Amino acid sequence: MHSHSSTPSSIFDLPANRAAKLAPGLIDADEHHFAAIAQSLTDSIADTTDRLASARTSTGRLGQEMMERDFEIHRLTARLRSLRKFGANLCLGYTVSSNDGERIYIGRVGLLDGSGEQLVVDWRSPDAEPFFGATHANPMGLSRRRRYRWTNGRIVDYWDEVFSADAALDSEQAALDDQSSFIASLGGARSPRMRDVLGTIQSDQDAIIRSGSGGALVVDGGPGTGKTVVALHRTAYLLYSDSRLGHNRGGVLFVGPHAPYLAYVSDVLPSLGEDGVLTCTLGELVSEGEGSGDEVDPEVARLKSTVNMVAAVDAAVRFYEQPPIEGMTVESDLADIWLSPTDWKEAFTAPDPGTPHNEAREDVWDLLLDILVDKYDGDASRESVRASLARSEELRSALDKAWTLVDAADLVGDLWTVPAYLRMSAPWLSAEEIRILQRTDAQQWTTSDLPILDAARRRLGDPEHGRLQRRRTAAVIAERLRMDRVVDEMLQLDDDDGLIAQLRQDGIRDALVDDAALPTKEADRLAGPFAHIVVDEAQELTDAQWQMLLLRCPSRSFTIVGDRAQARHGFTESWQERLTRVGFDHIHSASLTINYRTPEEIMTEAEPIIRTALPDANVPTSVRRSGIPFSYGHVSELESIVDRWLVQNRDGIACVIGQPTYPPTDRVRSLTPALSKGLEFDLVVIVDPESFGAGTEGAVDRYVAMTRSTRALVILTRE
Repeated sequence: MHSHSSTPSSIFDLPANRAAKLAPGLIDADEHHFAAIAQSLTDSIADTTDRLASARTSTGRLGQEMMERDFEIHRLTARLRSLRKFGANLCLGYTVSSNDGERIYIGRVGLLDGSGEQLVVDWRSPDAEPFFGATHANPMGLSRRRRYRWTNGRIVDYWDEVFSADAALDSEQAALDDQSSFIASLGGARSPRMRDVLGTIQSDQDAIIRSGSGGALVVDGGPGTGKTVVALHRTAYLLYSDSRLGHNRGGVLFVGPHAPYLAYVSDVLPSLGEDGVLTCTLGELVSEGEGSGDEVDPEVARLKSTVNMVAAVDAAVRFYEQPPIEGMTVESDLADIWLSPTDWKEAFTAPDPGTPHNEAREDVWDLLLDILVDKYDGDASRESVRASLARSEELRSALDKAWTLVDAADLVGDLWTVPAYLRMSAPWLSAEEIRILQRTDAQQWTTSDLPILDAARRRLGDPEHGRLQRRRTAAVIAERLRMDRVVDEMLQLDDDDGLIAQLRQDGIRDALVDDAALPTKEADRLAGPFAHIVVDEAQELTDAQWQMLLLRCPSRSFTIVGDRAQARHGFTESWQERLTRVGFDHIHSASLTINYRTPEEIMTEAEPIIRTALPDANVPTSVRRSGIPFSYGHVSELESIVDRWLVQNRDGIACVIGQPTYPPTDRVRSLTPALSKGLEFDLVVIVDPESFGAGTEGAVDRYVAMTRSTRALVILTRE
């Protein structure tokens, strides 16, 4: 039963037991402000709609103009989506200054009224920082802060916090509450998607979110400390505050641990006003990732995980870049010309350093033809001699053998099936290591192969590059001829202003060539380069996997989020040691130590399990108790426990961990410990945790599984 304020159109919809918070002195100012917000939203939606329509109908012939138009359409579309999605509930709350009493409303996006006055400040702006960062120890210039809780577009509760000791506030000015909005929200039921927590970001999290983007920032925190919250909100903050990271400057890549995690957090960035961030798992960076399985032999996985194995790709490719040691006579219609071994060596120097192997082949071919033409001493023109030589099948065949076009999958497959090739490419491997790396099916890909495939693809480039270039060159010539006919016709017209005469310039004619008509290959959006990369659950990455990401971000600007205690294969180094070893230089660290998710009852049981495997684990301190005792049972009770919980709880999500055959439903997930990482549930039922294994991996899996719960945890054993 709700008790509404006296105004039928009120934004407030508080239950009867909070009726005191509807006193006019407490909410009248808010009512007036939200009325202004509603009007501004209506005006902003209309204005943005008009500007978007105008941008879509504008014509930009040249490449730069078209790119700027497309970017503006993207920006306006995202803005319109945000305005339509939230309405008045884009407002999170407000702050009151202790100096002059100024009230600043904070929201997901900034909003002005018709006269240009700021109605709502974007949460990422400096003026909004105290809303998230103020504490009683450091009020950051605030006397008061109010946070709203929204449901279905109405305010169903709000809280006021007072920071200044001498602020003589009475019930007409503030509605104080024993619990903050944040603590009150922690016990709420979970859903299949990550909850909207922007309005309850805490000061320790906010300080990390607003850190600069230079170098690598490591955010180390145990379960429930809000690492994922920090990673996602920091992504949105950096895109807003750092001009170097905008979509037109390379943008941001967000890398998550697995597909269920990405589905869980998929709504968060759009809700923060950012829908242009690319998100993926490590496996999705390589086309073979989708069908890859885990490496069965841990020693094979270890050997493939090193930086050295990624470096072996370069030697493997150089095997296909060997100039002939014998000369040849190149025969053509116009002349027979000798091509010496020295000429071959010179031609092989043509590609610039860093040019992918398959793309560099065209550079070698061009220099070969130049060398041959320079040797010609007849009367024919250089162009006709070059064209004649280019038709030599013998020359092209010789180049095919000396600088062979190679596919990345074929190259890596050969490493695992041809021992002599692997020995040549990785001479540091022992005979036994070469033996165990061999397999019968060359392209039965595993996750350990992916970084090596990625390195091979980057080093080799596209085998079709040369053919595409030749098609593109032919298309450019055809398009130029077409435009020449158009220009020639225009030159016949009167030209009083001299404008048409400019068309006689070659540069103008080239600019008129329609790039859209030329053959192209769709770019791989995940290939980079990116201006910033965010990595969640980063403790699991091998050295080889780090190379995949470093190659995509030359600036080394990273947000690295993880927990050493949740590394399934162990993490005995410090973050500084690990990251320096794989190639990072400027590394900064921040630690989260408060567990906002897992109740104290559960953490008390979970802490000893991880301490046995990693004594210095960053085990966080829980801020609340659930009042629900930790419990054990027998595996035969699984269905009855879940069914009883579903009857007793109409909201929330449960998860069964460790029973692959348990059928998932809308409200019950069924996951392995590894796939539960990064997620949270109201009820977690762990089936036979002893089957998770021994040693570090088993301890980590049990610790991860136990700390997914926000309320109740049941462990079922077979004894």
